[in-house]
Amino acid sequence: MAEGVNVRFAGELQRFIQNRISTSGLYSSASEYIRDLVRRDYEREELRKWQWLRQELKDGLEADESEFVALDADSIINEAKKRR
Repeated sequence: MAEGVNVRFAGELQRFIQNRISTSGLYSSASEYIRDLVRRDYEREELRKWQWLRQELKDGLEADESEFVALDADSIINEAKKRR
């Protein structure tokens, strides 16, 4: 079940929201407009996370296969044990 969140806007922000609703015709209510803003913000944040991950993986993804080193689980575990 979705929880409700009540937000009050006054003054210039309230006028801005009302103007967005009445002028553009894209939204039928302030709630619809706010939901769209939150949804877009959420999508931007998700995109930012994916861009960060791509950047972190970039060197590996662009590396020449000749730079790869073959590893297996046992050798990784043994190396980790040696370092302890």
